[in-house]
Amino acid sequence: MRRLTTYELEDGVATIAMDDGKVNALSPAMLDELLGAFDRAAGDEAPVVLTGRMTTFSAGFDLCCEPERWPDMVAAGARLAERIMCFPQPVVAACNGNAIAMAAFMLLSADHRIGTAGDYRIGLNEVAIGLTIPWFGVEIARHRLSRPYFDRCTITGALLGPAEALDAGFLDRLVEPDQLEVSAHATARRLSALDRAAHARVWGRTEQKLALRIGIRQRGRSARPRPQPDSRSRRQPWWRRSRTSPTAAVSSAISAR
Repeated sequence: MRRLTTYELEDGVATIAMDDGKVNALSPAMLDELLGAFDRAAGDEAPVVLTGRMTTFSAGFDLCCEPERWPDMVAAGARLAERIMCFPQPVVAACNGNAIAMAAFMLLSADHRIGTAGDYRIGLNEVAIGLTIPWFGVEIARHRLSRPYFDRCTITGALLGPAEALDAGFLDRLVEPDQLEVSAHATARRLSALDRAAHARVWGRTEQKLALRIGIRQRGRSARPRPQPDSRSRRQPWWRRSRTSPTAAVSSAISAR
């Protein structure tokens, strides 16, 4: 089976790239490979540059995933977000194109986010396609986005261009497309030069980040979103037809453990 990610260690920096040959949908297989790649980077004690293929970062969760696999897929997304946020080495996201829904949560979980100027979109479009943002996604967005944009992006599903995504908090800075790789690796090397002991102590005292981590776990266990109403057409995708949304199924599965 064709691999969906690549891992390259060069000059002490690990580059993890998503590449499914299409839009980098975050399927269960893709998420499993990403989690494995971060485990490998942890073993190499390397800072990470996380990126996509060509002009695509990721389109988010794989909406073609079988219904029975949605709970595991969304739970794996939560684990990946937490892994990125709590990774012992710096994680730099090099956003080279569209970053939608779960992909945007990956961006928001990184230590530093670099985007490029261009015609692409970043945002949380769940409500626009009939889905509910998972609780862990709400907590991450609340942590990173400015308050006006938090409300706008989560409640209306707005998708933003790169410049506005920078204002909202999805990105830390923009560079020209041909400078993205160089800038991301330089940033990763610069951040990795921080004093590790001091960094760990300050990280441990950052109540907001710790509260976010706790919030991801607790809300993942306790949240029970209301079931979605029946759709008006059986021709619609299953995630619009179902009486229970994917996130409700995930919450019920986690709560039952």
